[in-house]
Amino acid sequence: MADDELDAIRARRMAELQGGGGGQNMPSPEEQAERQRQMSDMKNGILSQVLDQSARARLNTISLAKPEKAKMIEGMLMQMAQSGQIQNKLGEDQLKGLLEKVSERTNKKTTVNFKRRGLDDSDDEF
Repeated sequence: MADDELDAIRARRMAELQGGGGGQNMPSPEEQAERQRQMSDMKNGILSQVLDQSARARLNTISLAKPEKAKMIEGMLMQMAQSGQIQNKLGEDQLKGLLEKVSERTNKKTTVNFKRRGLDDSDDEF
């Protein structure tokens, strides 16, 4: 799932829990914006806890060039942090390792096979 989808699911779940599960009250745009801001703050807080400055700078640079890849990495880091897989702050080298793993998963080699037909010699009557 994409990070945006997860954020939407979490926001809906939070709304259900806060609203008593009725689901009849649709949150106003201001409430949705506030929840988005809170989720963004929470994400940034977790990332600042698990990444050192150089790794955080690299992730920010990646998010400018390839936002979808950066969201995948951020999601992985948040999941790893919440499950306790990250004990110390990750440096730039460890982040590069994660990037390579993500690149291996996402860059599936696509091959194109050309089927060439046999040449018809009847056109060679010059």
